[in-house]
Order: sequence, then C-alpha cells, then structure tokens
Amino acid sequence: MDIKAYAKINLGLDILGKKEDGYHELKMIMQQVDLYDEIRLYAEAEIGGSGDKGQILLSCDDTMVPTDERNLAYKAARMLFDEFEITDAMLIEIKKNIPVSAGLAGGSTDAAAVLKGVNEYFGLGLSMEELALRGVKLGADVPFCVMGGTAYAGGIGEELIPLGALDSYIVLIAVPDTRVSTKWAYNAYDEIAEKGKVRHPDIDQLRAAIEMEDFGCIPEFIGNVLEYATIPEYPIIAKVKDTMMRYGAAGALMSGSGPSVYGLFMDEEKAAKAYDVLEMLKLVPEERIFLTGFHNEGY
Repeated sequence: MDIKAYAKINLGLDILGKKEDGYHELKMIMQQVDLYDEIRLYAEAEIGGSGDKGQILLSCDDTMVPTDERNLAYKAARMLFDEFEITDAMLIEIKKNIPVSAGLAGGSTDAAAVLKGVNEYFGLGLSMEELALRGVKLGADVPFCVMGGTAYAGGIGEELIPLGALDSYIVLIAVPDTRVSTKWAYNAYDEIAEKGKVRHPDIDQLRAAIEMEDFGCIPEFIGNVLEYATIPEYPIIAKVKDTMMRYGAAGALMSGSGPSVYGLFMDEEKAAKAYDVLEMLKLVPEERIFLTGFHNEGY
C-alpha cells in the first residue's frame, strides 16, 4: 500500500497560556500543502522467517530519522497492532521529502499516514475522528494530519474544526539549513510573553475570512507568536521572510517553531523569481526550497 503524507503550515499560531500539565493552550489555523513524504506498507504473516508475531520493521532514506520505536510512524503502527492484536508482520518504508525538524509536521504526518494505512489495510473500521483521538497520544499535530485540508485547532491541537478548501495561492516554502528545538522555542516564548512584549495574531479574523471565502485578505491576518522567540536567535528566518516579501509575496510567515518559512503568492512568475533569489543568495539550499500549493484532501 502506498500513501502520501502531506506537510502542514500554520496560517496562524497563537499561544493563550501554559496549562498545569506543561502543555500550551493554542489557537491555530493549519493548512496542508502539496509537499509530502512517500510511505509504503507491506504486511505478511512474518518477516524474514523470524517467526515473530506482530513484528514491525521501519526503514527510511534519511539517516537523520530514527527507524526504531522512537519513530512516530513506528509508534502509530504499534499502537494499532497492540490494540487490535494484529499478528501479521509489517514493513514500513519512508521516503522523506519533507525536511526533518522544520516546523512542517514531517514526523506527525508520517504517523497519521500510518494510522490511516493500518486502519485500511487490516479493515479495522475506525473513523477519521477515532483515528485522530488516538493520534493525539502521539503528538499535537497528528490529529490535524489525520484530518487534513484546512482546519481551526484549539486545545493543544486536538480540538479540530474543518474550515473548507483554500486554493487561491501559490506557496513557496524555504527551510534554512538549521534546526530549531520546539521545546526550546516554547520555553523562550514563555519568557518573552511574561514581559508583555507579544502582539497576538487575530486567529478569529483569519478563521472568519476563510469561512467567508474572503481569501484575498488572508495574508493580512497570518501570524505566529513563536517568531518572537525564534527570529532573534535565528535571524536567517527574518532574512528569508523579507526576501519573499520583497519579491512579491502577499504574506510570509514562519511555520510552527521554525525554521521553515513560507510565502503566499498570487503570481507564479513572482514566486519563481523569489525561489531563484533565495537560491542565488544562498539563504536556503536548493534542495530545501519548494514551490507548491495548498492540499485539500476530501474537497
């Protein structure tokens, strides 16, 4: 079975506060894009004559990705195997196209794809809602990646409301050659927020614009409070944003905790020009720049 695991960007990300359990209360607008990892699932009675029941093996073409029980895709398969007492063995092959640790939910979307794949392969009969409930145990972005499309997300990311389909923008994604710790970004943001120096994006206005299909004003409302933490430490993010805006983006924003940056373009030629400039200036390696669009599965 072959599955595409789509990346996500945050059109809006706001933090309402920190909960007693250490998680952050969020308000987000999340959007899938047509950048995806390729996942292939094989299931047999056993693998390699080992005789092990319910064995799960995972391989990946990116050496930065763990291929054992630390991998979210492995955890997703193991969760369903254990719950439904699946005795067949499964091999999961992952071809990574989404850069690792980029704020694009690469690991989460792989896990979501495996949840859906195992559900279909073995006829478990779980609904998307039931899969999403299981996904939140793996990570805050997994439920959205199960659902896909465009959605409002509350709580820690598990409270999802589908918002319809967006298709009016060309999306340029650029991932600087650095890594940002999500845990560090949230902790750094907390320190900044305590000083009252944060201007919060209007997530409700952004949601309303999408629901009313007033897509032209979306760039006016995009925003991500984690930029307050990440950009001072990684100024390359601001340089990439500024370059996109200078060469025609209607809006540009860091996704998640970074370092990925996306620009929303109405004009293909301007998007292509911005792509070329980012590469020429060596702000981002060529293999980490992507011209794509919104992905609206189910619409």
